[in-house]
Amino acid sequence: MEKTPTGTPVGVDDPDEFAGRCDHLTGDGRCRYALRHAGHDPAFAAERAEDDYDCVAADENCDWRDCPHYRSTTDGRECVRCGLEEVRMAHERARPLLEEHHISYASGDGASHEITVSLCRWCHAKIHNSFARLDDDASPDPEAVAAREERRGKEMAEFGFASAAERYGDGRREGRDDERDGRGDERE
Repeated sequence: MEKTPTGTPVGVDDPDEFAGRCDHLTGDGRCRYALRHAGHDPAFAAERAEDDYDCVAADENCDWRDCPHYRSTTDGRECVRCGLEEVRMAHERARPLLEEHHISYASGDGASHEITVSLCRWCHAKIHNSFARLDDDASPDPEAVAAREERRGKEMAEFGFASAAERYGDGRREGRDDERDGRGDERE
């Protein structure tokens, strides 16, 4: 299994198995890296310019690994191992349920492919602290489900309507109700 520079496992034998669409690929198949960052690697940018900035992997004889600037990072919406979905709470500093997990590190030949996936905190710990793998048939940890459901409960509470008087327990509201009742009695 591949390991981090500090020697902990990353959960896969071949990070390229989890490689997705390159972050630098534009909708029309061109290389955004060569277009926007030509000064970082002028030789690469010149080579891409000769091919009308076509992505290296767009060539049928090439693969993602043939590009020195390939990068595939996660969107962070669900854990790739157990499927736990992220629930973020606005205006709270709570730790996210999901974390970015690097499965590809710079190799000795100078390649700097970056491949990341999204893992829940619980699966992330299992990957780094044991022989757990990304492709294990795993269910969300009970603590992870509880944390997600607690956040969903808070989220659902925000959708409900309550008047300011109900939310803040404004005692003046009760007095007004009494006054109205009194007026109603007087009119009858």
